[in-house]
Amino acid sequence: MDMTGRTVLITGASRGIGAEAGRVFAKAGANVVLLARSASAIEALAAEIGPKALALGADVSRFADMEAAVARTVETFGGLDVLIGNAGVIDPIARLGEADPEAWGRLIDINLKGVFNGMRAVLPVMHAAGSGTVLTISSGAAHRPLEGWSAYCASKAGAAMLTAALDLEERGNGIRALGLSPGTVATQMQREIKASGLNPVSALDWSDHVPPEWPARTLLWMCSAEADEFIGQEISLREPVIRQKVGLQ
Repeated sequence: MDMTGRTVLITGASRGIGAEAGRVFAKAGANVVLLARSASAIEALAAEIGPKALALGADVSRFADMEAAVARTVETFGGLDVLIGNAGVIDPIARLGEADPEAWGRLIDINLKGVFNGMRAVLPVMHAAGSGTVLTISSGAAHRPLEGWSAYCASKAGAAMLTAALDLEERGNGIRALGLSPGTVATQMQREIKASGLNPVSALDWSDHVPPEWPARTLLWMCSAEADEFIGQEISLREPVIRQKVGLQ
Protein backbone atom coordinates (compact mmCIF):
# COMPACT_ATOMS: atom_id res chain seq x y z
CA MET A 1 0.00 0.00 0.00
CA ASP A 2 1.26 3.47 -0.92
CA MET A 3 1.21 5.82 2.08
CA THR A 4 3.07 8.67 0.39
CA GLY A 5 1.98 12.02 1.78
CA ARG A 6 0.21 10.51 4.77
CA THR A 7 1.31 10.88 8.38
CA VAL A 8 1.20 8.16 11.02
CA LEU A 9 1.67 8.63 14.78
CA ILE A 10 2.80 5.50 16.64
CA THR A 11 2.83 5.27 20.43
CA GLY A 12 5.22 2.88 22.15
CA ALA A 13 7.57 3.05 19.19
CA SER A 14 10.85 2.29 20.94
CA ARG A 15 10.72 -1.47 20.39
CA GLY A 16 8.63 -4.44 19.31
CA ILE A 17 5.51 -3.87 17.23
CA GLY A 18 5.76 -0.08 17.47
CA ALA A 19 9.34 0.10 16.16
CA GLU A 20 8.63 -2.34 13.36
CA ALA A 21 5.47 -0.43 12.40
CA GLY A 22 7.61 2.69 12.06
CA ARG A 23 9.86 0.91 9.58
CA VAL A 24 6.99 -0.67 7.64
CA PHE A 25 4.97 2.54 7.28
CA ALA A 26 8.08 4.53 6.32
CA LYS A 27 8.91 1.99 3.60
CA ALA A 28 5.36 2.52 2.31
CA GLY A 29 6.12 6.23 1.97
CA ALA A 30 4.50 7.62 5.12
CA ASN A 31 5.77 10.28 7.46
CA VAL A 32 6.12 8.53 10.81
CA VAL A 33 5.99 10.15 14.24
CA LEU A 34 7.57 7.87 16.81
CA LEU A 35 6.49 8.31 20.44
CA ALA A 36 8.12 6.91 23.55
CA ARG A 37 8.42 8.13 27.12
CA SER A 38 11.99 9.16 26.34
CA ALA A 39 12.88 10.67 22.97
CA SER A 40 16.40 9.25 23.32
CA ALA A 41 14.92 5.74 23.14
CA ILE A 42 13.71 6.34 19.58
CA GLU A 43 16.29 8.73 18.15
CA ALA A 44 18.33 5.88 16.63
CA LEU A 45 15.22 4.47 14.94
CA ALA A 46 14.28 7.90 13.61
CA ALA A 47 17.82 8.32 12.25
CA GLU A 48 17.58 4.88 10.62
CA ILE A 49 14.30 5.78 8.92
CA GLY A 50 15.49 9.22 7.80
CA PRO A 51 13.89 12.65 7.29
CA LYS A 52 10.35 11.26 7.14
CA ALA A 53 10.62 10.28 10.83
CA LEU A 54 10.13 12.47 13.89
CA ALA A 55 11.03 11.21 17.38
CA LEU A 56 9.06 12.70 20.26
CA GLY A 57 9.15 12.05 23.98
CA ALA A 58 5.64 11.71 25.39
CA ASP A 59 3.95 9.88 28.24
CA VAL A 60 0.68 8.51 26.86
CA SER A 61 -0.84 8.52 30.35
CA ARG A 62 -0.74 12.35 30.29
CA PHE A 63 -3.25 13.98 27.97
CA ALA A 64 -1.18 17.17 27.75
CA ASP A 65 1.74 15.13 26.37
CA MET A 66 -0.43 13.56 23.69
CA GLU A 67 -2.03 16.89 22.79
CA ALA A 68 1.44 18.43 22.41
CA ALA A 69 2.65 15.49 20.31
CA VAL A 70 -0.30 15.84 17.95
CA ALA A 71 0.29 19.59 17.64
CA ARG A 72 3.97 19.00 16.84
CA THR A 73 3.00 16.36 14.27
CA VAL A 74 0.65 18.73 12.46
CA GLU A 75 3.20 21.53 12.66
CA THR A 76 5.91 19.32 11.13
CA PHE A 77 3.99 17.36 8.50
CA GLY A 78 0.82 19.39 7.95
CA GLY A 79 -1.65 16.82 9.20
CA LEU A 80 -2.24 13.47 10.87
CA ASP A 81 -3.92 10.58 9.09
CA VAL A 82 -3.34 7.50 11.26
CA LEU A 83 -2.99 6.92 15.00
CA ILE A 84 -1.61 3.57 16.17
CA GLY A 85 -2.27 3.12 19.89
CA ASN A 86 0.45 0.59 20.61
CA ALA A 87 1.99 1.69 23.93
CA GLY A 88 1.49 -0.92 26.61
CA VAL A 89 3.08 -2.72 29.55
CA ILE A 90 2.49 -6.13 31.13
CA ASP A 91 3.70 -5.50 34.69
CA PRO A 92 2.49 -6.09 37.31
CA ILE A 93 2.19 -9.82 36.63
CA ALA A 94 0.76 -10.91 39.97
CA ARG A 95 -2.29 -12.56 41.45
CA LEU A 96 -4.94 -10.06 42.59
CA GLY A 97 -4.26 -10.68 46.26
CA GLU A 98 -0.57 -9.89 45.80
CA ALA A 99 -0.60 -7.11 43.18
CA ASP A 100 0.90 -3.76 44.11
CA PRO A 101 -1.93 -1.18 43.85
CA GLU A 102 0.33 1.57 42.54
CA ALA A 103 1.78 -0.64 39.81
CA TRP A 104 -1.71 -1.93 38.94
CA GLY A 105 -2.98 1.62 38.51
CA ARG A 106 0.06 2.66 36.47
CA LEU A 107 -0.63 -0.11 33.96
CA ILE A 108 -4.21 1.13 33.58
CA ASP A 109 -2.89 4.67 33.08
CA ILE A 110 -0.71 3.51 30.19
CA ASN A 111 -2.74 0.72 28.57
CA LEU A 112 -6.22 2.19 28.92
CA LYS A 113 -6.03 5.91 29.65
CA GLY A 114 -3.20 6.11 27.12
CA VAL A 115 -5.51 4.80 24.40
CA PHE A 116 -8.19 7.33 25.33
CA ASN A 117 -5.67 10.19 25.48
CA GLY A 118 -4.43 9.38 22.00
CA MET A 119 -7.93 9.19 20.57
CA ARG A 120 -9.02 12.39 22.26
CA ALA A 121 -5.93 14.25 21.07
CA VAL A 122 -6.27 13.27 17.39
CA LEU A 123 -10.03 13.71 17.02
CA PRO A 124 -10.00 17.50 16.44
CA VAL A 125 -7.43 17.07 13.63
CA MET A 126 -9.33 14.19 12.04
CA HIS A 127 -12.63 16.06 12.36
CA ALA A 128 -11.13 19.01 10.51
CA ALA A 129 -9.84 16.72 7.77
CA GLY A 130 -13.07 14.73 7.56
CA SER A 131 -11.15 11.47 7.70
CA GLY A 132 -8.67 9.42 9.69
CA THR A 133 -7.82 5.94 10.90
CA VAL A 134 -7.35 4.90 14.53
CA LEU A 135 -5.83 1.48 15.14
CA THR A 136 -5.65 -0.02 18.63
CA ILE A 137 -3.46 -2.95 19.63
CA SER A 138 -5.73 -5.39 21.43
CA SER A 139 -5.09 -8.90 22.73
CA GLY A 140 -6.76 -12.22 23.33
CA ALA A 141 -6.42 -11.14 26.96
CA ALA A 142 -9.21 -8.63 26.30
CA HIS A 143 -11.67 -11.49 26.10
CA ARG A 144 -10.60 -14.02 28.74
CA PRO A 145 -8.95 -13.86 32.17
CA LEU A 146 -5.44 -15.17 32.69
CA GLU A 147 -3.84 -15.84 36.05
CA GLY A 148 -1.68 -12.94 37.18
CA TRP A 149 -2.88 -10.66 34.39
CA SER A 150 -5.84 -8.92 36.02
CA ALA A 151 -4.50 -5.47 35.14
CA TYR A 152 -3.47 -6.37 31.60
CA CYS A 153 -6.70 -8.22 30.80
CA ALA A 154 -8.84 -5.40 32.23
CA SER A 155 -6.88 -2.76 30.33
CA LYS A 156 -7.11 -4.58 27.01
CA ALA A 157 -10.84 -5.22 27.48
CA GLY A 158 -11.26 -1.52 28.14
CA ALA A 159 -9.19 -0.54 25.11
CA ALA A 160 -11.29 -2.84 22.91
CA MET A 161 -14.44 -1.15 24.18
CA LEU A 162 -12.95 2.31 23.57
CA THR A 163 -12.29 1.31 19.96
CA ALA A 164 -15.88 0.12 19.56
CA ALA A 165 -17.15 3.34 21.13
CA LEU A 166 -15.02 5.42 18.79
CA ASP A 167 -16.47 3.58 15.81
CA LEU A 168 -20.02 4.11 17.09
CA GLU A 169 -19.51 7.84 17.58
CA GLU A 170 -17.19 8.75 14.74
CA ARG A 171 -17.76 6.46 11.75
CA GLY A 172 -20.21 9.01 10.41
CA ASN A 173 -17.46 11.63 10.54
CA GLY A 174 -15.19 9.62 8.26
CA ILE A 175 -13.06 8.10 11.01
CA ARG A 176 -12.14 4.43 10.73
CA ALA A 177 -11.58 2.62 14.06
CA LEU A 178 -10.24 -0.93 14.18
CA GLY A 179 -8.49 -3.18 16.68
CA LEU A 180 -5.73 -5.70 16.06
CA SER A 181 -5.23 -8.76 18.23
CA PRO A 182 -1.76 -9.89 17.10
CA GLY A 183 -1.45 -13.09 19.13
CA THR A 184 1.83 -13.68 20.92
CA VAL A 185 4.67 -11.70 19.37
CA ALA A 186 8.42 -12.19 19.80
CA THR A 187 9.10 -9.03 21.82
CA GLN A 188 10.59 -8.06 25.18
CA MET A 189 7.12 -8.34 26.72
CA GLN A 190 7.16 -12.08 26.03
CA ARG A 191 10.47 -12.38 27.86
CA GLU A 192 8.88 -10.72 30.89
CA ILE A 193 5.92 -13.09 30.63
CA LYS A 194 8.24 -16.08 30.38
CA ALA A 195 10.15 -15.01 33.48
CA SER A 196 6.92 -14.75 35.51
CA GLY A 197 6.14 -18.45 35.21
CA LEU A 198 2.41 -17.70 35.60
CA ASN A 199 -0.37 -18.98 33.31
CA PRO A 200 -0.04 -20.97 30.06
CA VAL A 201 1.38 -18.09 28.03
CA SER A 202 4.61 -18.17 30.05
CA ALA A 203 5.07 -21.80 29.05
CA LEU A 204 5.15 -21.07 25.32
CA ASP A 205 8.38 -21.61 23.43
CA TRP A 206 10.00 -18.61 21.73
CA SER A 207 9.36 -20.28 18.37
CA ASP A 208 5.61 -20.13 19.06
CA HIS A 209 5.60 -16.33 18.79
CA VAL A 210 5.17 -14.46 15.49
CA PRO A 211 7.77 -11.85 14.44
CA PRO A 212 6.91 -8.15 15.05
CA GLU A 213 6.90 -7.60 11.29
CA TRP A 214 3.65 -9.57 11.00
CA PRO A 215 1.46 -7.25 13.09
CA ALA A 216 3.29 -4.24 11.62
CA ARG A 217 2.42 -5.33 8.08
CA THR A 218 -1.13 -6.06 9.20
CA LEU A 219 -1.48 -2.53 10.59
CA LEU A 220 -0.45 -1.17 7.19
CA TRP A 221 -3.02 -3.38 5.47
CA MET A 222 -5.67 -2.17 7.92
CA CYS A 223 -5.22 1.35 6.52
CA SER A 224 -6.30 0.14 3.08
CA ALA A 225 -9.79 -0.09 1.60
CA GLU A 226 -9.39 -3.90 1.68
CA ALA A 227 -9.89 -3.74 5.45
CA ASP A 228 -13.03 -1.60 5.31
CA GLU A 229 -15.26 -4.62 5.90
CA PHE A 230 -13.66 -4.91 9.35
CA ILE A 231 -14.20 -1.29 10.47
CA GLY A 232 -15.43 -1.23 14.05
CA GLN A 233 -14.20 -4.76 14.65
CA GLU A 234 -11.16 -6.48 16.11
CA ILE A 235 -9.00 -8.32 13.61
CA SER A 236 -7.19 -11.40 14.89
CA LEU A 237 -3.86 -12.33 13.38
CA ARG A 238 -4.51 -15.89 14.53
CA GLU A 239 -7.09 -16.22 11.76
CA PRO A 240 -5.65 -17.86 8.61
CA VAL A 241 -7.94 -15.77 6.39
CA ILE A 242 -6.44 -12.54 7.79
CA ARG A 243 -2.89 -13.79 7.30
CA GLN A 244 -3.78 -14.65 3.73
CA LYS A 245 -5.26 -11.23 3.05
CA VAL A 246 -2.15 -9.52 4.46
CA GLY A 247 0.18 -11.86 2.53
CA LEU A 248 1.85 -13.44 5.56
CA GLN A 249 3.32 -16.93 5.46
